[in-house]
Amino acid sequence: MNKCIAAIDMGTNSFHLIIVQVKSDGSFKIIDREREVIRLGSHKGKEFSLISEGEMEKASDVLKDFAKIAQFYKADVRAIATSAVREARNKEEFIDRMYNVTGITVEAIDGKTEAQLIYLGVQHALDVYNRRILCIDIGGGSTELLLGEKGISEFAESIKIGAVRLSKMFFPDYNLSDSGIDMCRHYIQDKLNSNGNLHPHHRYEMAVGSSGTIVAAASIISFRRNGKFKKTMNGFTFTANEVFELTSDVLKCKSPVDRLFIEGMEIKRADIIPAGLLILSQIFKKFELKEMTVSENALREGIIIDTLTKSEVMNSLVV
Repeated sequence: MNKCIAAIDMGTNSFHLIIVQVKSDGSFKIIDREREVIRLGSHKGKEFSLISEGEMEKASDVLKDFAKIAQFYKADVRAIATSAVREARNKEEFIDRMYNVTGITVEAIDGKTEAQLIYLGVQHALDVYNRRILCIDIGGGSTELLLGEKGISEFAESIKIGAVRLSKMFFPDYNLSDSGIDMCRHYIQDKLNSNGNLHPHHRYEMAVGSSGTIVAAASIISFRRNGKFKKTMNGFTFTANEVFELTSDVLKCKSPVDRLFIEGMEIKRADIIPAGLLILSQIFKKFELKEMTVSENALREGIIIDTLTKSEVMNSLVV
């Protein structure tokens, strides 16, 4: 019987589970997946300084459900937490609670490790191993940027700008104001400008985008082009003008309910997508991008590949 592995991506906006079946040649295919919107770190403190009791309860409930699915497949589980958990003052309490309730050990990884795992996932989705690519992943709490070629990263950066984080800071009730939009845009620019690796003079063949905001934007843009939804956005390429036009249209819709009238808008993303699109549009401007190609693989697939690689190394050490 082929081995199964479960990867859990405990993000700031949502938790994702994938179950993969590993074949004898080391390749794998996804046989099940789940997603639950959770919004960690949204309720208390400045930034993501504290995970509330209610958020802990919801997180443990979701993790218990994921653990049951993994048990059904007899899958080994690896769970990785990102921005909200790594920044929380009560990080250790959160990790202990998750283990006590579910038996799952949660790894809270740093931003550069997150970027590198995303790059692993992207290489499994698109034929880019031999190409020099700029990877961009906009999450709930942070944005990861990596320049890589042949599996090696020239730089890997994690910037504390994410769709949930900036919504909390500038649009706390998810309603937009002109002053809030301006402050948010300038904040993003300041964060990008303060990192010396982030400039338009890098040499690369293509820009690849992954995760919620980027996949959601691509889905809406695709719908605008031909009036129907694609089953998968993997490999879909959209242009700078399409991003700027979509961002402008979304920012005109001051409330989440107004945004639902935008064709193709995902209900669970209508509240935080203005902040996400402001990040995306500023990245397009910062790097002077003309287009971006979507990878539907990201961190969770990277977790699988990293786990398999480490397993192979350990097996080779066993005499």
